[in-house]
Amino acid sequence: MANTMPANAGPPYHGSCHCGAVRFEIDIEPTEAYACDCSLCRRRSMRVTTVPESKLRVTQGEDMLGLYQWNTGVAQHRFCRNCGIYVFHRKRSWPDMFGVNLGCLDDYDSSGLPFRKAQGLDMTVESADPRPEWTGPRTQG
Repeated sequence: MANTMPANAGPPYHGSCHCGAVRFEIDIEPTEAYACDCSLCRRRSMRVTTVPESKLRVTQGEDMLGLYQWNTGVAQHRFCRNCGIYVFHRKRSWPDMFGVNLGCLDDYDSSGLPFRKAQGLDMTVESADPRPEWTGPRTQG
């Protein structure tokens, strides 16, 4: 069966959540896809790419973005409050970068990107009351 996805046209790439309430664009060519193995990312089970903060713009529905933070609170996981789709997150390990859900990019075929697994299991857990599912070395929260 032939791949029916259109060829990637080049930046800027436009994206959205499932219902379309949140729209954004990235002004960078993705160079790789990755999946993190931390407790949250394993449950989301998706491929993301890294985008500098200056290259990501929310063009519609910023008020529809929900925020989920845990552990240190540095990472900011953003999702549509209407349809629940995760669109991007500010990275804990690199706070001026975002992990963008490649599945949210309009007509983008990420199958040709190099893929890697990102190590998240060994990041420290710094919460005063961590769940047992949150793996990683414990520190005082």
